[in-house]
Amino acid sequence: MIRTRFAPSPTGYLHIGGVRTALFSWAYARKNKGVFVLRIEDTDLERSTPESVKAILDGMHWVGLDYDEGPFYQTHRFDRYKDVIRQLLDSGHAYLCYCSKDELEAMRAEQEARGEKPRYDRRWRPEAGKTLPTIPADVTPVVRFKTPLDGVVAWDDAVKGRIEIANQELDDLIIARPDGSPTYNFCVVVDDWDMQITHVIRGDDHVNNTPRQINILKALNAPLPVYGHLPMILNEDGQKMSKRRDAVSVVDYADKGILPEALLNYLARLGWGHGDDEFFSMEQFVEWFSLEAVSASASRFNHEKFMWLNAQHIKSADNGRLAELIAPRLAAAGVELSGGPAIEEVIALVKERVQDLNALALEVDYFYRKREASAADVDKHLSDDSVARMGRFADKLAGLDTWSAEAIHELFKPFCAEEGIKMGQLGMPLRVLVCGTTQTPSVDAVLALIGKDEVLRRLRG
Repeated sequence: MIRTRFAPSPTGYLHIGGVRTALFSWAYARKNKGVFVLRIEDTDLERSTPESVKAILDGMHWVGLDYDEGPFYQTHRFDRYKDVIRQLLDSGHAYLCYCSKDELEAMRAEQEARGEKPRYDRRWRPEAGKTLPTIPADVTPVVRFKTPLDGVVAWDDAVKGRIEIANQELDDLIIARPDGSPTYNFCVVVDDWDMQITHVIRGDDHVNNTPRQINILKALNAPLPVYGHLPMILNEDGQKMSKRRDAVSVVDYADKGILPEALLNYLARLGWGHGDDEFFSMEQFVEWFSLEAVSASASRFNHEKFMWLNAQHIKSADNGRLAELIAPRLAAAGVELSGGPAIEEVIALVKERVQDLNALALEVDYFYRKREASAADVDKHLSDDSVARMGRFADKLAGLDTWSAEAIHELFKPFCAEEGIKMGQLGMPLRVLVCGTTQTPSVDAVLALIGKDEVLRRLRG
């Protein structure tokens, strides 16, 4: 059975690169009727925080990527890691290293002075016929993995193709710190082995970790998963996305009024494609997805296209759901819905005009209370003559027996003829007085929804 995993470190927010990794891992498992596992890699005890764990779990819930197993926490598995470390020590695939911090710094300085790549010189690595240094009394050892000295580590990456790295380029990796706590690369190996992960789909910043992890798996006689390393997401300037310059946190996108399905839809298109299809559901994505179709090249985040896609998802979203999503925004703005038009009907009228939920809430606002018009709109559209004309049009509206968009529309042409004006000279002042803005859908439909009494109150107000 196909088993994939998403394994974020809780040292900050859940960023969109992580969400795309989770999305591709989730989709591959769903496509193959497999299992998707969530694992929290919290061995960095100094930087991992409960707040970051919550941000990961909340983010996964918000985007709707459901996991079948987990969340599993590495800090709950330390006894298992220590057992495997003892196994590696007993089999001769790991050893104790008593180098002090000062020794390691001096070693690095000497190597750099000679123009060499800084690396541990393996002075404590046991070899046949080698005499090890005297064990110092004041140093607690680390455990290092005994990396093969020759040969290459090779794998057929599901995204990047064949990758080969010479073992002589690799260090003897520390797998346990002086306090006995295991290190990242070692924990990942044991977790993937124990959890029977068949496909490791992750960012290409992990490519350099892969040969180290493969060597440890081989030392444990454990099966090797298929690795697929996803290309980086760049911003519009071609730089790596960062929190300082770009909106990269899932929470940022939620606050900006993005629909989760729109974010997933857009991230799916960063590094993967299905012909010219841009707008699709997650059900379609799962049906179409394959690792073979993932590009090995970095992708650029195009904000304009992303917002267009969010607008498409808003247009196709259920109006009742949109009402629930903007309710907190309206409440925060002090908008009272009771006594006004049905919110779903308002949303149906205005959602074609917006690209995000914040803009949708603003469009809905003026249906429930008169918005303060800008000074520029007042100066341009509300002269003494136009205000007086609006009073006369209010009288026409008051005389309607049936209050509907069609009935209101029927008043426009004869009133304009009677006043000797063009439609813009009626529509713009009407919008500014009733709505506080010149940007609305068809004014007859707007007036019909706001209601007769409220429209007359605002016009005569």
